[in-house]
Amino acid sequence: EVSSLLSAYSTEADPSSYDDNYRILQQFIEMSMDGNKCELSLLLYPVFLHMYLELVYNNHQTKAKAFFAKFRGEMEHYHDADLHQLSNITTKSHMEGNNFIYNLKSNKFVVRISRESNHLIKKFLEDKNVPIIRNILNVQVTIDEFEGLPRTKNQIWASAGGLCGEAKQEENKAKVYYGLLKEPDIDIPLEDEEDTLEDQTEGGGSSKSKRRKKKEFLSKKNKSDPNAPSVTRIPLPELKDADKVEKIAAAKESLKRIRLAGTDRVSPSVCCYTFTNAFGGVTAVDICDDSTLLAAGFQDSHIRVWSLTPRTLRSVKSASELGLLDKEGDDIFDRMMDDCTGTESKSLYGHSGTVYSLSFSPCRSLLVSASEDGSVRLWSLLTWTNLTVYKGHVWSVWGVKFSPHGHYFASCGGDRVARVWVTDHHQPLRVFAGHLSDVDCVAYHHNSNYVATGSSDRSVRVWDVLNGNCVRTYTGHKKPVMCLAWSPDGRYLASSGEDSMVLVWDISTKVLIAQFKGHTAMVNVLAFSRDGEVLASGGMDNSVKIWDFQQMISDIDSDDIGMLRGHATISDKNYLLSDFPTKSTPILHLHFTRRNLLLAVGVFVNN
Repeated sequence: EVSSLLSAYSTEADPSSYDDNYRILQQFIEMSMDGNKCELSLLLYPVFLHMYLELVYNNHQTKAKAFFAKFRGEMEHYHDADLHQLSNITTKSHMEGNNFIYNLKSNKFVVRISRESNHLIKKFLEDKNVPIIRNILNVQVTIDEFEGLPRTKNQIWASAGGLCGEAKQEENKAKVYYGLLKEPDIDIPLEDEEDTLEDQTEGGGSSKSKRRKKKEFLSKKNKSDPNAPSVTRIPLPELKDADKVEKIAAAKESLKRIRLAGTDRVSPSVCCYTFTNAFGGVTAVDICDDSTLLAAGFQDSHIRVWSLTPRTLRSVKSASELGLLDKEGDDIFDRMMDDCTGTESKSLYGHSGTVYSLSFSPCRSLLVSASEDGSVRLWSLLTWTNLTVYKGHVWSVWGVKFSPHGHYFASCGGDRVARVWVTDHHQPLRVFAGHLSDVDCVAYHHNSNYVATGSSDRSVRVWDVLNGNCVRTYTGHKKPVMCLAWSPDGRYLASSGEDSMVLVWDISTKVLIAQFKGHTAMVNVLAFSRDGEVLASGGMDNSVKIWDFQQMISDIDSDDIGMLRGHATISDKNYLLSDFPTKSTPILHLHFTRRNLLLAVGVFVNN
């Protein structure tokens, strides 16, 4: 298949004419009007790329090397990684079986330009004798034309950087039901003895505030989201009694939540857990939804789970002891656990390679892990044993994430695909294929109908779980995307990675709406506060940064930033609220508790 693709490079053109053709294209762009120049310059990189490969394929190695050295320095910096790979391809045999070349040949490079700029290109090809460029643009490049004025330099830069150019307009036309599902009707006794005691202790000063919060909570709970999918769109597990109890507890905790935005906003407090002397090499961390458990995966392939509360971790009693229990009692679950087995932490063994990702189930009784050994494992946190091994990925599995409703989880890996699984089946329900390189991270939407993925091809994609289709494709990152986070309302998706920029995408308007700059190294993790008013990011620069997300959204609503003509228009305003540096601790995980306390986890590096 690769050989047949490469045969398109076969040509009898004079090798000395490549420099002349490329120079003519450069001069045409340089002499164009300023409004079109930035758009037309997007053609230089793909033309340079395929010209070089044509010379190599036709055994003009000396000319190819000279051509590469002559024009290499004129390319944008975000192409550096690809150009480095290109520089190592110096013979025809190097092209065969090369993944980078296969991606270039099997996917046309996409250049998005206005109708006016496209007209100029067509006239240029008619007027000038440049057969090499004409052939490359016809065969190797897709020009995605749009109506309206040409884009500005900043708008182009905001969406440039993809391995094969930008996303085509048609890739983002599908309707996305990004709203949240209506909460089930559960009788939540919001008043209890603890609340009454607190009110008495505080002299009743906060009772009015508590009543206001309770009223807000009930109004949100009973409100239907017009952008939400049908509850029956995908099958979701029925709520068990334990799930209802958990939702009641979560609702009570949310009433005590500290507001992090508005006129009386405060910066969140941060509690940082630091691993020291971690000889196994901590490679993955997760904290469960109610912030009671912390799990860490290690380079030596084992997993360890800690209790973050005074309660110890216990195992279920033996089968003979369980048979003697009165199963009708309200405290049956507590009596099932053996107090003699209680410890502060438990270890899980089974993987045969580095553990790269962990995720707790919403009910906290299950943990799923992804490893270098190519497998995904499901663990019971009641018996502390491995329940199932899921094998489907060909190479290392980089990421795994449980659905917010349980039952489903998603994984991604080095085989360039993401998969959706269910806990009671060995085979995946969906396989999401479309990325051109490793899929490095995965994030489940809050309504469980969509999965977002970030890749080393420098793109972010959103997939529909119902039919497996890609409904959004975003480009703009200049290096691999390593982390993702959905806003609590489901409308916005934040992404970051090796380029240290935090980008925010609007699923509704389909465009990039913000760039948060401040990190000086790779960003490992993103987390929204429970109310969605701030966004936290942490990374290899040993810091946690807090961004004023609510203010950014307000500015967009008032100024229409990011929605002008459907193109990204980024504000220059600095939305950084707080910066929390550590001594020498890269941040691996961030988690907001239900009361909006930010928990950070990192590994101390002794330089």
